[in-house]
Amino acid sequence: MSLQTAALSRRFSVAPMMDWTDHHCRYFLRLLSKHALLYTEMVTTGAILHGDRERFLRHNEAEHPLALQLGGSVPADLAACARMAQDAGYDEVNLNVGCPSDRVQNNMIGACLMGHPALVADCVKAMRDAVSIPVTVKHRIGINGRDSYAQLCDFVGQVKDAGCTSFTVHARIAILEGLSPKENRDIPPLRYDVAAQLKRDFAELEIVLNGGIKTLEQCAEHLQVFDGVMLGREAYHNPYLLAEVDQRLFGSTTPVISRAEVLAQLRPYIAEHLAAGGAMHHITRHVLGLGTGFPGARRFRQLLSVDIHKAADPLALLDQAGALLEGR
Repeated sequence: MSLQTAALSRRFSVAPMMDWTDHHCRYFLRLLSKHALLYTEMVTTGAILHGDRERFLRHNEAEHPLALQLGGSVPADLAACARMAQDAGYDEVNLNVGCPSDRVQNNMIGACLMGHPALVADCVKAMRDAVSIPVTVKHRIGINGRDSYAQLCDFVGQVKDAGCTSFTVHARIAILEGLSPKENRDIPPLRYDVAAQLKRDFAELEIVLNGGIKTLEQCAEHLQVFDGVMLGREAYHNPYLLAEVDQRLFGSTTPVISRAEVLAQLRPYIAEHLAAGGAMHHITRHVLGLGTGFPGARRFRQLLSVDIHKAADPLALLDQAGALLEGR
């Protein structure tokens, strides 16, 4: 069990995002905020049980507080993976009941599970019986054909009875056929009112709001109603937003880190990755969002996304990009 668990707070978290929130991205985001809870990309139970387990569970100690998000629907498999997550030092394990992709639906993973609350309850119970770290669920407010408020309450009620006390609610339904995962993040309307009603009706549960949140002002507003906020795409595309999270949402008195300092602190990590045979763009692709909203930002992004592939000395290029952040 990680030493960090006692301090685990879901007041502000960064959502699990496929192909984005890998261990390099999380290391970078942690430089911006010490208190934000970070999530892995969703990892399926099959990948962990039958694939390169070490790769899927890999993380740096600096990433804590850190949660592993699992995709699956076989209670015994989820329990086994939850145990591995605990043994690997994760602070929380989260079950994905929100991903709308066809690929996962065919394997009974993600949002389609909202139609099977008893199965989700069995999964949560099996995971909770296997570990002492928190087991949480991230879900939608419904799926097409099963999107009434009564059905949402039935889902949350059954999962609560299995012992889950923390629910992260993406405040849209998922449309399981006809929309791509990308469209499912934009087209179904946001219904913060439904999530707020859920918090009123299940006051004893921790309800974290996810979906469409873009600013720390909005975070502060939502925190008057909800126990926590989770940001996804905005935190990735505009990561410098995280630099003020500790001061504004956690009462930290540490000075806000500058963009230039973030890149300087990331440099030794990048150097180590290069020395181990890795490519710099594995890491810097996650950093491009630091280059937004100031003169030279476009050049910064170009250096780290285009020029990087032909650079003989990647660290010299990094320093060139870093110079553009001076005073930022």
